[in-house]
Amino acid sequence: MRSKDKVLILHGWGGSDAPHWQAELSCEIAKNYGTVSFPLLDNCHFPSKNRWIKQVKQILNDFKPDTVVCHSLANNLWMWLCEEEDMREIKRLFMVSLPSLKTQEKTIKTFFPCPLPKNIYAKEVHMLVSDNDPWVQLDEAKDIASHYDADFTVIHNAGHINADSGYGKWKLIEKHVIQKNKDTTQ
Repeated sequence: MRSKDKVLILHGWGGSDAPHWQAELSCEIAKNYGTVSFPLLDNCHFPSKNRWIKQVKQILNDFKPDTVVCHSLANNLWMWLCEEEDMREIKRLFMVSLPSLKTQEKTIKTFFPCPLPKNIYAKEVHMLVSDNDPWVQLDEAKDIASHYDADFTVIHNAGHINADSGYGKWKLIEKHVIQKNKDTTQ
C-alpha cells in the first residue's frame, strides 16, 4: 500500500550514502511508492550550522514533510531549527544517534553547545540510541528523550548506528518509519 506521508531524511556529518541505513531506508520508501526526500546537505564534510539551517528551512518549506528521520548531527541541526521562527509541527520525528549537546569537535563546532529547545515540533518523537555510542553517554540520551516524552529504544553494542558499525539495511528503522506510516493511512 502506498503511504501518503512525506518522509524527509537528514544525514549527519559526512553524509549517509550507501551502504548507510539512511540510504537503504530512502530506497525502501521509494520502492514502496512512498514520497521521500534525502538531500545531500551543503559541504557535508565541513558543515556550517547557519548554511545547513538555511538549506533545511527551504527544504521544509518546499517539501512539507510529515515525518523527519535524523541521524547524528542532523539531530542537533533539528534542535537548532526548533529555535527558529516559523517552524511547523510534523507528525513524527526519528532521532537516531543524537550526539551530546556539549560535543567538542573542531570541524562541527558551530553546532555546539546545542540548545534543548522548549518545543521539538513533532507530535511523536522516537529516539534510538546505542549503549556504546562514542558521541553520547546513555544517561544524557535518556534525559533528552525524557524531556520530550519520546519513545526510547536502546540497541546493544551498535556504536554510532552507521555503516561503520554494520548498519546498512536496518529492518527496525524500516519497520518504524514505513510500517507505522502505512498503518496511519489505512
